[in-house]
Order: sequence, then structure tokens, then C-alpha cells
Amino acid sequence: MYFMISSILAGIVKLFRLLTVEGKEHLPKEARYVITCTHTGWVDVIMLALAVYPTPVHFMAKKELFDRVLFRKFLTAIHAFPVNRENPGPSTLKIPLKLLKENKCVGIFPSGTRSAENVPLKKGAATIAVKAQVPLIPAAYQGPNHLAGIFRGEKALIRFGQAILPETPQFKRGEAIEDALLKLERGIQRLE
Repeated sequence: MYFMISSILAGIVKLFRLLTVEGKEHLPKEARYVITCTHTGWVDVIMLALAVYPTPVHFMAKKELFDRVLFRKFLTAIHAFPVNRENPGPSTLKIPLKLLKENKCVGIFPSGTRSAENVPLKKGAATIAVKAQVPLIPAAYQGPNHLAGIFRGEKALIRFGQAILPETPQFKRGEAIEDALLKLERGIQRLE
């Protein structure tokens, strides 16, 4: 279902020139990376997935979105997986680490919530990238926050920054996570 939906949406977005992508050369050739992005609404999730198309993105999403059966089935079909934001524990890391081990791309919105303001980033994306020893890709979204904006023809922009490569050999894991998080914050700020 993911490829069918993303192929249709990619065709529509390309036809109407609704999305501009900058910095795509920063994406690793192999799909094994953590991609992060600013998060202001539902549209940025769709546009981020289309910006890396045809690589499928497995998005981390708050578990409350999976409460309704039909929505849970839809989210699962488009490769989203639940995370408990209120009580994240070691099990929160299992799914994304497994996906990365399978050479898949994991998408995380490190602000942890939709926000028009700059909010401190949570450590999840940096922790996962350090533990999996995969590149961490910063991205920023500009454009409409609701589908109504898309239907009005408002354009969207996704900018990718240079990959952040975790540096665990010289650091302890905690220091490596803090270092990656700081580099991610700076990388996203440069893109906004």
C-alpha cells in the first residue's frame, strides 16, 4: 500500500509542482539512515516522504494515533510505528533499530510534537542513530500545514542538510548522543 499511495501522491505533487527539494545529494545512497525534520502539521510528514521517494520512510508516530482500528491499519500500511512519548523506555528503540538493521530508513520528528516555534529537540533520533551507527539527516520543511493549503496550490519546500555521522569511538555513548543532538540542532537551524 505504501508504494501505491506514495507513487500516486508523487505523481500529483510533481504534476502541479507542489514540492521543491533542496540538498537531496546529502541523502546516503543506502536507505539505512535516520531522517529528521521540523514538524508543523500533517503535510510535512507527506512532503518529507515524497522528498525521499522512492525510498520508503518508516515514521515514528505517537501511540495515541493507533487507538482507532481503521487509522491503525492505515498507519501500519504506510509503515508508521507507535511510540509512547509519555513513557519512552528501552522498548521504544527496538523497532527503529530493527528497521535500520534491515537497511531501512527511519523518519523521526525530533521536536516530538507539531509546533510552529522552535522547541528543544528530544534525544530519540540522536540516540537511535548513535546506537545503530547510521547517518542522521537534518531536514527543514516550509509550506502549508493543512491539506487546504495544498488544494489552494501553496508550494512546499524540503531542505536536506549534510549527514551527521555518529562519532562513538572517541566518545562514550552518552557523550556521542549529546554531540549528535547538538549537531542536529545546528543542522536544522541552518536549514530554516
